[in-house]
Amino acid sequence: MVSDPPILVALDVASAEDAVRLAKAVASHVGGFKVGLGLLHGPGPGTVAAIAALGKPVFADAKLHDIPSQVEAAATQLGRIGARWVTAHVSGGQEMLEAAVAGLAAGASGPAGILGVTILTSLDEAALTAVGITASPGKLVSRMARVAARAGCEGLVCSPLELGVVRQVAPELETVIPGIRPEGGEDDQRRVTTPEDAIGRGADWLVIGRPITRAPDPAAAAEAIAASIRGVERPG
Repeated sequence: MVSDPPILVALDVASAEDAVRLAKAVASHVGGFKVGLGLLHGPGPGTVAAIAALGKPVFADAKLHDIPSQVEAAATQLGRIGARWVTAHVSGGQEMLEAAVAGLAAGASGPAGILGVTILTSLDEAALTAVGITASPGKLVSRMARVAARAGCEGLVCSPLELGVVRQVAPELETVIPGIRPEGGEDDQRRVTTPEDAIGRGADWLVIGRPITRAPDPAAAAEAIAASIRGVERPG
């Protein structure tokens, strides 16, 4: 259980300077930050170090997916610059995930873990079928959770709709949940829910971007979301 609100703010902004400025503004209301592909491939991985210097954990959403040796090397580098978590696609297989786990452990100077990415929250069953995946999201995530656990991942990134499945098959995994939208918020994703519902379903961490970062007052928005989940009961 974390003492800070279990919110990871997705710093999906254009520059490292904007990311640091935003992180400083909301830091007292959240538990950590996500640095995504836009920053990792623009300003660069050093953005992770700049955010980590604020004293909150940083989730490097690199979505690693390559041959094991390349994934291990990338995870090592991200660990060296201060990533608390690094994402890797479970679809890369158990050997690749094991390489990611080993690489991150070799590079990090403190606690660090791999988060296995299951199915992007922008995909629904129809979108999966279109690329030849006939298993339902629930069945697919169930299989992926088992693979991630066997590989030694610390957690899993999944839709809030699959939280129950993950708790059943791999309860030891931390669950990191994107696709979070406060009631009435904008929605361009398909498998989403509210912060309160996600916590009530058993989420360990919520990844929240635009509802905070695009608000007129990001700090106030973060504080309001943190207040909305305070006291929500998690499954026993």
